[in-house]
Amino acid sequence: MWKGTGVIGSGTLVNVLTVLVGSGLGVALGARLPERVRRVVTDGLGLVTLLVAATAAADVVAPGLTEATGRGAPMLIVLGSVLVGGIVGSALDLDGRLVALGRAVHGVAARRRSGASEGATATDAGDATAPEADRFVAGFVAASLVFCTGPLTVLGSLNDGLGNGAEQLYLKATLDGFAAVAFAATFGWGVAASIVTIVVVQGGLTLVGLAVGDVLPEAHVLALSAVGGVLLIGVALRLLAIKDVAVASLLPALVVAPVLVEAVVRLR
Repeated sequence: MWKGTGVIGSGTLVNVLTVLVGSGLGVALGARLPERVRRVVTDGLGLVTLLVAATAAADVVAPGLTEATGRGAPMLIVLGSVLVGGIVGSALDLDGRLVALGRAVHGVAARRRSGASEGATATDAGDATAPEADRFVAGFVAASLVFCTGPLTVLGSLNDGLGNGAEQLYLKATLDGFAAVAFAATFGWGVAASIVTIVVVQGGLTLVGLAVGDVLPEAHVLALSAVGGVLLIGVALRLLAIKDVAVASLLPALVVAPVLVEAVVRLR
C-alpha cells in the first residue's frame, strides 16, 4: 500500500531481510568459532546492549519530559510503567509464551529437517531438553527482545504506517543486521526465527500508525524510550548471564508509559 512517501510496510520487510542475511552470515561464521570465542562474543553483545540501554534510559531526565510532567514525575512514571506492565505481562505469562513460541518454531524446523511423519508433533520433533533446542530458543528470545523493545521499533513502525517514510526502520534494519551476525555466531538459527516476532510487532505497530493518523507527543516518546532502555538493561543482564530477567513479561510497560504521561499532564 502506498501512502505519502513510500510503500507502507517496506521498513519491516527490509528489517526481516537484513536479519535473515545477518543470521546466515553469523551461522556460517559461528561454525568456525570455538565455544570460548562465542562466549566472549555474547559478553560483548551484552555490554553493548547495556550501553544502548543506558543511552535510552537517560531520556528519563530529558527536558521535554520533565517540562511536561514536572521534575519529580518522570522517574515515578518509569517505575509505575514497569510495575504495572510487569503485573500485566506476568498475568499473561508473556515470557513463557515467547519461549513456547521459540520452541514451537524450533520443533517445526526440526521436523522438516528430519522428515518426521505428519503425525509427529512439533514438540516431539524438537525435544525441549535437547541442547540444540535450548540454544535455538535462547537465540530466538534474546534476538526478539533486542530487535523489538527499542524506541526505533515503536516510532519507526508508527511513522511507516503514518506514511512519513520508513527511514527510521531502515536504520534499525541496518543495526539489526549487524547484530544478527554476532547473535547468530553464538546462538545459531534461532536468531533468524526472530523475524516472526519482528513481523508481528512491527507489522502490528505499522497498522496502528495507519489507523491513528498522528504521532505521539515528545513527552510520551521520551517516556517510552526511557522504559525501553530499562527493558534493554534486562536483556543485557540475560546476555551477561547475571540474571535471567523475564523481559518479555515487562513489555506491556511500553504501552503503560505514554498512558501515565498523559494522565500526569492532564492532572497538572
